Amino acid sequence: AGIVLFLVFGSLFAMALPLLLPLASLGTAIGLIGLLSHLLKMPVFSTELVLLIGLGVGVDYALFIVTRHRQGLIAGNDVESSIVNAVNTSGRAVMFAGIIVCIALLGMFALGVSFLYGLAIAAAIGVLFTMFAALTLLPAFLGFIGPRVLSRKQKKNLAANGPEVIGTGTKGFWPTWAAFIQRRPIVPALVAFAVVVLVALPFFSLRLGSSDQGNDPTGTTTRQAYDMLAQGFGPGFNGPLLLVAQNDGPADQQTLGKLVDAVKAQPGVVSAFEAPSFPTKDGKTVTLITAYPTTSPEASQTTSLIDHLRQVTIPEVVTGTGVNVDVGGNTAIFVDFARVLSSKLPLFIGLVVILSFLLLAIVFRSLIIPLTAAVMNLLSIGAAFGVLVAVFQWGWLGSVFQVGGPGPVEAFLPVMLFAILFGLSMDYEVFLVTRIQEEYLKTGDNATAVRQGLAATGKTITAAALIMILVFGSFILGGERIIKEFGLGLAAGILMDALLIRMAIVPALMFFIGKANWWFPDWLDRILPRLAVDPDLPPAGTRPGG
Repeated sequence: AGIVLFLVFGSLFAMALPLLLPLASLGTAIGLIGLLSHLLKMPVFSTELVLLIGLGVGVDYALFIVTRHRQGLIAGNDVESSIVNAVNTSGRAVMFAGIIVCIALLGMFALGVSFLYGLAIAAAIGVLFTMFAALTLLPAFLGFIGPRVLSRKQKKNLAANGPEVIGTGTKGFWPTWAAFIQRRPIVPALVAFAVVVLVALPFFSLRLGSSDQGNDPTGTTTRQAYDMLAQGFGPGFNGPLLLVAQNDGPADQQTLGKLVDAVKAQPGVVSAFEAPSFPTKDGKTVTLITAYPTTSPEASQTTSLIDHLRQVTIPEVVTGTGVNVDVGGNTAIFVDFARVLSSKLPLFIGLVVILSFLLLAIVFRSLIIPLTAAVMNLLSIGAAFGVLVAVFQWGWLGSVFQVGGPGPVEAFLPVMLFAILFGLSMDYEVFLVTRIQEEYLKTGDNATAVRQGLAATGKTITAAALIMILVFGSFILGGERIIKEFGLGLAAGILMDALLIRMAIVPALMFFIGKANWWFPDWLDRILPRLAVDPDLPPAGTRPGG
């Protein structure tokens, strides 16, 4: 990240600020999370996940504000007024982007799965502290540094050529790219869309579950023990199914014997045996039957076996006998957990999308822009899941990413990945559209606003995305499969979103849609609260195209 920042800024001071910001804020956040862990249950990887998210958004938020401040200095503003303008424009965008990330993370409470509560709160605290530091600590640092935030080249150009407003020129890659998108919006949009859809196609083969020790790195003792047990007793020995039968005692012993025989005869079962029974306080008897599948705990055949036992084999034997049998064990638990999350995922996605749509509609005073943002975010998230399926489920490039072996995607990963990626994608959307809206309010011309907004923010967004990809990608180097999945999924999602969707599809759509981008009913403008990113937003009914 430091190398990329130095290449972008050309100044050691400008490079250091985006790195100091998340380090300072995350230290405090992790300390608070440590205290909260005495009140809430938090997964063991909560700290790593908070670092992953906090470093990414922290560098992003600082980069947005520092870039806008440098543009103000280049335009001839003094240090104080430039900082004030940067916080009043990009700072507002950072605040709303951070709020959307927190909304997406805390939306996991809608799932009703307590396992995720602590994780959601921890991640939201990391984002909140980072956002707060960007709006308070960073401007103070910028005030101390003064003009030294500019590179030597920028200082010389400013002294020799005078002030310059970024985004209004015609030279450089991003002004040229913005002009090309304006001339031919359909071609780059279709090419980018085709690439994203192609990457997202494996998503339709997504299988949720829980990876077993067979996916651990080859040199670990857990993997060696797993392989030895599988070699000696069969893959299913690592994940036996536990059938718990509650009955009235000796009278039902014949039924239990038939059940054991039926389970043994079931295709996909190596062996099954009955353990000693134990009496309960209410006079019942509990009997444990252990069944060993022929396939590993994470295999889809094992999931099918569990379903067949529950729906066919067990009912055929015990129906009408008074014996109650449940299929449990770790393997069955993870199958049920995946199904619970899958059934509640549409509610969670719908809630997050609706809340973010309402917030963006209030902020940008538009209905088309938040709708486009929601659809594009879902597209980039689909691409991220497509990469995860290809690498972790199908095993493509498994040796490159040091994946122990193909297996299902962790059941809770889609929820977490959706929340994080949806929020981070909104960061780029808010930053891009904020600058476009600012230009639109000045000129009233949609095409000019989109061209100048893209030219002014393209370098910053792509640099921020590159830093995000490097930060998230570094977590692929860790040994834990879950963290690898998070790292690769987030890096792939950010790559698709920032480089293809925000830099090609979104501006092309805004050029194509034209002034209708900013359509917003006056009656809705009057009744909704005013939470403008642009401090100079005109009153209701007086906006261009309002």
